[in-house]
Amino acid sequence: MSPALQEVTDTPREVEVHETVWIPLSDGTRLAARIWRPVDAIDKPVPAILEYIPYRRRDFTRLRDSIMHPYIAGHGYACVRVDLRGSGDSDGILRDEYLQQELEDGVEVIRWLAAQPWCSGDVGMIGISWGGFNGLQIAALQPPELKAVITVCSTDDRYADDIHHMGGCLLGDNLSWAAVMFAYNSLPPDPDVVGERWREMWHQRLEGSGLWLGQWLRHQRRDAYWKHGSICEDFSAVKCPVFAVSGWADGYSNAVFRLLANLEGPRKGLIGPWSHKYPHLGEPGPAIGFLQEALRWWDKWLKGVETGVMDEPMLRAWMQDSVPPTTSYTIRPGRWVGESSWPSPDIEDRRYTLTPWRLAEDVDVLVETALTIQSPLTVGLFAGKWCSYASGPDLAHDQREEDGGALVFESDPLDTPLEILGAPFLELELTCDQPVAMVAARLSDVAPDDKATRVTYGLLNLTHRDDSEHPAPLEPGKRYRVRVKLNDAAHAFPEGHRIRLSLSTSYWPLAWAPPKPARLTVIAGASSFVLPARKPRPEDLDLPAFGPPIGATAEAREVVEAGHHNWLVHRDLAKDESTLEVTNDHGVFHIEAIDLTVGHSTRETYSSQADDFTSLRGEVTSVRSLQRGDWHVRTKTRTVLTASETGFHIQADLDAFEGDKRVACKSWDRHIPRDFV
Repeated sequence: MSPALQEVTDTPREVEVHETVWIPLSDGTRLAARIWRPVDAIDKPVPAILEYIPYRRRDFTRLRDSIMHPYIAGHGYACVRVDLRGSGDSDGILRDEYLQQELEDGVEVIRWLAAQPWCSGDVGMIGISWGGFNGLQIAALQPPELKAVITVCSTDDRYADDIHHMGGCLLGDNLSWAAVMFAYNSLPPDPDVVGERWREMWHQRLEGSGLWLGQWLRHQRRDAYWKHGSICEDFSAVKCPVFAVSGWADGYSNAVFRLLANLEGPRKGLIGPWSHKYPHLGEPGPAIGFLQEALRWWDKWLKGVETGVMDEPMLRAWMQDSVPPTTSYTIRPGRWVGESSWPSPDIEDRRYTLTPWRLAEDVDVLVETALTIQSPLTVGLFAGKWCSYASGPDLAHDQREEDGGALVFESDPLDTPLEILGAPFLELELTCDQPVAMVAARLSDVAPDDKATRVTYGLLNLTHRDDSEHPAPLEPGKRYRVRVKLNDAAHAFPEGHRIRLSLSTSYWPLAWAPPKPARLTVIAGASSFVLPARKPRPEDLDLPAFGPPIGATAEAREVVEAGHHNWLVHRDLAKDESTLEVTNDHGVFHIEAIDLTVGHSTRETYSSQADDFTSLRGEVTSVRSLQRGDWHVRTKTRTVLTASETGFHIQADLDAFEGDKRVACKSWDRHIPRDFV
């Protein structure tokens, strides 16, 4: 089993915590920060490490922060956790992700940190998800005080590889993520921090933050909105060293490979088996001593100490062993492998020709055969989440549940084991009977008992076949050649197992389906599937071992009501209706240090009826509450997304309560045209 997080209570330097420090900005706005730093930092200044996110340093990320930041601070750093403008206890209104204002504020924060008497003048940025994004984005602005970045579970490309779109397809997580931020933005600051201003600040947020989903849906192609904040538009802008980290169950592992391939400065990559979590808290396990690795990085780039961190392989990746399919793993068996550069010269293409229902190697005579597929809307109910936040039960189920509605190609049983590292891709010759259509491609590991474990997958909106900035309709009956990239993966197929490629024309609710059912004709014999084959290397056995997962003692909290997380698939055969229900209830907990009781629960439902592509419906409801003594606030947000053949329809409601009194009620009703989606 994965070792439990080991608590470290003794660090080289004693740490003091400053619960709330106000950072002034040039326009008069103040940002709220929590700072951990050595008690002797005034006499012996230290580098600062900034984590800059909207997830409420005072309550929602408090437990995670208490494990990471004091440990790093105890090794001679000032760790600074800042609420973005309009979030947590900071002034202002948060109106969207990664706005230029956010990035400029971040540059001001870095400048302020570097000027403090307890700071050496050198600053690093660390963050997971949002904080990983803006770490890269701010690095591209090149503030001179920013010397290095650790970016975890992030992306360089906000359109092609974020929670909104994949291969030009609209992701279901676009709705759920919008609902998450809808809920976060509805909460007030803490009266114990901001005083009597809290109510005025709260109502400014309730009125001004808005429904972000409408803004996102107005940008269904790769336009200037998504290019902003996408450092892939100019990788050369990032000059400082970058350590990129992700996990195979996370939604952002592809970015690690692109950053290694395209950044020009010092860089390293690390990909484990984890979901959307820091690796010292990694699930599925094994978790690792990530904070020790972070210290080696910071010591090298912020203190000039030679730690050997740059003498090791550029990429460390967890080569996952074959496992039976299930929606949750405690441990993913495997081993660490290393690559000295990326792209690696040691990865070779292994090409399979698509022949009728087979993946064939070394085909002497190519015979073209037309094979057709028109998938039911139920293909995708067992796909799991685009990005796993909890490592289960949100992973993909046995793919036999899905393959009845797909076009399946399968290899012979393998004579020898096969390992892959990188991105498989598909070259398809096809025709289609509709102007707008999609294809979902899944790679599975099929065991001798026929259980099929999904290894990776990819999506392509076929109107985006040439590029996502200028989509174009398909001409029904016209033959096209398209390339479908699957997500990067590291997987070991054992001898005797089979490789399966499955193609479907829908993948709901992971991705929104096209306006109408579409029939694809795939030209077998002219289409191929390519795997990035990697031969095992003896030097992988000599890689230095990671230390055990460690951290500071977690702050105490009391569980008032236990939470639960579940995924349920409902099939109403009388109505021919299928529903995926997701419950993510974090329960209610009491934070002793600030005497605050916090509640947080979310319910998502995604439904379809028969093969009516206009019946798709997603609904997300979130309830959050904060209570201290007689002060009690609660918010409820509800977002519903449906679509016709020509447009999307958003209905949303926000209710805010102070005690038992509803103090705000707001509703949205928006129609947004479909744009080749």
